[in-house]
Parts: sequence; C-alpha cells; structure tokens
Amino acid sequence: MKNDFTKSLYFVTSTVVDWLDVFTRPLYKHLLIESLAYCQKHKGLEIYAWVLMTNHLHMIVGIDGDNQIGDVLRDFKKFTSKNIIKAIQDNQQESRKDWIIDRFYFRGANDDKISKFKFWQDGNNVEAITSHDFYKQKLNYIHMNPVRQEFVERPEQFLYSSARNYCGEKGLLDVIVQV
Repeated sequence: MKNDFTKSLYFVTSTVVDWLDVFTRPLYKHLLIESLAYCQKHKGLEIYAWVLMTNHLHMIVGIDGDNQIGDVLRDFKKFTSKNIIKAIQDNQQESRKDWIIDRFYFRGANDDKISKFKFWQDGNNVEAITSHDFYKQKLNYIHMNPVRQEFVERPEQFLYSSARNYCGEKGLLDVIVQV
C-alpha cells in the first residue's frame, strides 16, 4: 500500500557527538530501543523504518495525535542521553568508560544549553518526505546502511533495523510496513 502523503512522514537522523561508537554494546542499544517503544506507546511516534548504527540512528517516522515531531524527538534525545550516560558510568565492564564520559563532558562544557554532558549532536536532521519515490529512496538507504558497512550481507540479517519487519519477520520494534 502506498502512502498518499496526506500524513506527514519524516526522515530523521540523530548522531552521537563526535560520532562516538556508543552503540556497539547491546545494553546501550536496548536502552535506545526501549525509549523508542515508549515514544510509540505514549507520545504517538509512528515508526515506518529505522536502523541503529554504531553512532547514529536513522528513521522514517510520523506522529499520531497532537504531538509535534520536534517535541517527541527532543524528549527522546533528552531521555536517552541521560539513561545511556548513566549506563556507561555504571558499567564496570565498559573499557572505554573514562574516554567516552570525558568526550561527553567536554562537549557539554562547551555548550551553554547543557548542564554537564552532551550525548547527541544538535538538531535532528529532519527531512519531510513528500513523495513515494523519496520514501522508497530513504527506506532503501536505511535498510542498506548495515550492508554498506559490511556488518551483514543482507539487510534482514541486521537485528537493529526494520528490514526484518519488511521481510515478514518480527523485529525489535513495531513498525508500520509500507512499500
């Protein structure tokens, strides 16, 4: 089924400061996924496609209800920032803990809007999806990202992506499959 684009959809990218490879540990990946699931259930976030790479997240999303995309993304980033930084600090097995926390502290100290640590780069890099062709281009881009990085041979092999949903398998998040 094709979206007639009467509902606003967005291609969103969120990137960790300094492109730090934080999402190499399952714990941090699952904290982010839990936060996305919360936003789906309580903030009207509709996820059409997503991929979590080692240092950034791409999604195609819409919003159901009265919430605004910017507000939902702001809350999501604020919550994940605090939880992931705390998880890094508390993780006794995190070999890169001091270095990562120092980077987040340095970025926060140089930003007047931040009280202590800065996890995400500023902005959300939100692009409105205005045509079916653009949607398909971004959908392909999202699902092929792990293949291009040689993490997997086929998109549906990557656990932290909606490619599984598009192949009829159960993914880690509920996704509105639309081609």
